[in-house]
Amino acid sequence: MIRAENLSRRFGAVQAVESLTLEVRPGEIFALVGPDGAGKTTALRLLAGLLDADGGRAEICGFDVAKQPDAVKDRMGYMAQRFGLYQDLTVDENIEFFGELFGTGPQEREQLAAQLLEMTRMAEFRRRRAGQLSGGMKQKLALICTLLHRPQALLLDEPTCGVDPLSRRDFWRILERLAAEGMAVLVSTAYLDEAERCPRAGLMHRGRLVWSGPPAEIRNRIAPTCFRAAAADRRAARARLLATPGVMAAEPAGDALHVYLEEDARPEAVAEKSGIGLEPLEPSLEDAFIALIRREERRAA
Repeated sequence: MIRAENLSRRFGAVQAVESLTLEVRPGEIFALVGPDGAGKTTALRLLAGLLDADGGRAEICGFDVAKQPDAVKDRMGYMAQRFGLYQDLTVDENIEFFGELFGTGPQEREQLAAQLLEMTRMAEFRRRRAGQLSGGMKQKLALICTLLHRPQALLLDEPTCGVDPLSRRDFWRILERLAAEGMAVLVSTAYLDEAERCPRAGLMHRGRLVWSGPPAEIRNRIAPTCFRAAAADRRAARARLLATPGVMAAEPAGDALHVYLEEDARPEAVAEKSGIGLEPLEPSLEDAFIALIRREERRAA
């Protein structure tokens, strides 16, 4: 339903997206994760047809984004980081306005709006101005407006950024319900716990898709190189570890350090040379992504 093939875009000397290839299937939520500046927003804008690609191609529901934009717009919903709600309009008035933009008839719009308002638990706020809504409710209203033309593919750019935990949970329940109904959802997020909820996730770093697959797969892949080191003086221990061959990174984690080794490094040799004991660590998704990013940085260097 959503497909990128060797998609690339450069801004001057900056390669914002480089040879991006990914697919999102019907009924699937795919999380695109990465630090600020990784290229997530540019990737979504390329897939939505808001930016022209320098190379490669993008498809939505089988239609070429560059060559068949009208067919793509009819089948795709795109929600930017800061959705353009009209603060002085009520919830109902925003829904009516965006429904008119999408060409949705009054009867169909009212029927669909009622369903969406119930699903998002926004029905009691229909007459409240958008500017008076909480951050979470604004995002729910933005999602309602994005769904008014019944898209088959949904692109969301960090929709829960700055939203309280309860609203984040509600928002993801809505996405999971949409996916269960067959919608393909591509969502960028800075929250690794959200990526854990998805069947597949992808890590972007400096414009490249470093890895994609099920979260459990990446954790299992990186597990042999992740260790825990306990030390009374974490700063000194970290300095010794970073000076030891085979250590990619050592990051504070609670009262210990999480240590990430090169793929061919032997933990026994690292422990002997550094004088610091290493215990096997069952990595979180955060551990896996840190290890992958550090590995990519070393390869680039």
